[in-house]
Amino acid sequence: MEFKIEQPPINIGADISVRSFEMINEELKEYEKINEFDEEQKEVISRLIHTTTCFDEVLNNIYFSKDAIKKVQNLLLNKAKIIVDVNMIKVGLSDFYLKKYENEVICYINEPFTYEMAEKNKTTRSYAAVVEAIKRHKDEPLVLACGNAPTFIYATINTLIEQKVDLNNVALLLFPVGFVNVVESKAYGRKFCDTFDVAGIIMEGRFGSSTMTVATLHAIYKLIKDYDKDEKYNGK
Repeated sequence: MEFKIEQPPINIGADISVRSFEMINEELKEYEKINEFDEEQKEVISRLIHTTTCFDEVLNNIYFSKDAIKKVQNLLLNKAKIIVDVNMIKVGLSDFYLKKYENEVICYINEPFTYEMAEKNKTTRSYAAVVEAIKRHKDEPLVLACGNAPTFIYATINTLIEQKVDLNNVALLLFPVGFVNVVESKAYGRKFCDTFDVAGIIMEGRFGSSTMTVATLHAIYKLIKDYDKDEKYNGK
């Protein structure tokens, strides 16, 4: 049997990205559900589909609280700390955006005090880590981003309430994936956002991932960048 060496039909990174989003946007026209979202939400959705190739799962499970994207943008523009549950999110986020908007990413999951607190209080390390992070930064704008550990969500909500944090300065991006506590934690997160009018973007159900959390933040950052570019173009 003869084997013939082949080359990729498209071999330039930028061209691959452009073509990917063209294909996504074309295929999205086949889904009636997409018409329920505004233009900024569609940008986030297309980025999530680009990351996963999953149209139905994203469209049927994504939740945006009222004005969530604008609120997250405002927090990021005000130098919000981004508190995350795993270092995978921290590593995945663009240095360009983080430096441009002066957003520090905080993950205490591997700190010695986190191990001690988790053992003492009989919690997961994710729970202990976010409790400490919120306590240290409760007077600053906060974006709390979860892609793996559902207990992060319970710790986030409970600590925000217990510490009497100004919820106007808070946004939740909740994308944990799995089986145990996952569906319930996201439902708790949505109830919290709806009750207290907190900005939230949530991938409901079992579906999710750290990469989707990163993709959501990148989509929101890009919307800020595009807005800035348009403003300059219009002479504003």
